[in-house]
Parts: sequence; structure tokens; C-alpha cells
Amino acid sequence: MLKFLTRLVTTLTATMIVGLLVIITLFVIRFWGNDAPSLPEAVTLPDGARATAFTQGTGWYAIVTTDDRILIYDRTTGHLRQSVTIETGN
Repeated sequence: MLKFLTRLVTTLTATMIVGLLVIITLFVIRFWGNDAPSLPEAVTLPDGARATAFTQGTGWYAIVTTDDRILIYDRTTGHLRQSVTIETGN
């Protein structure tokens, strides 16, 4: 019975080590690739606007400004597509 328990613990330990190595390998493969979206080199904001947040999607990126606006730009041309004013509940 003790030999069985020893083999079981050894097998479980080896399985956990192999599983951890697989997870680490998958993380490295996923984050090492060049498929990450590129950031724009420069963004021209309207006068007086200061950026507080940035997000991006397919074909566009958006800047959230301190004056409660979301500015959505076209990724290829860099032109402003849309401006959304955030209404505050004050």
C-alpha cells in the first residue's frame, strides 16, 4: 500500500510539473509573437484637450480626455471619426 501511495504522489508531482511547464510555454508563445496591435506614432488632440485613457479596436483607436469626451480616430488616416461627450450626473 505504501509503494502505491509513493508512486501516486510521484506521478501527481510529475504531472503538475509538466502542466506548469506547458502553461509557461503557452504564455511565452502567446506574448512573444508580433501579432500585437501597433500604437499610433502621434495623436493630435483638439486645443486644450488632455488625454487620460487610450483604447483601440480594429481600424480605430480612442482617447478619453479630461473634459469628459471620447475622441475616436481612424487608425489608417489618423483623422477624427467621432467625438462623444460624456454626460455627468452632477
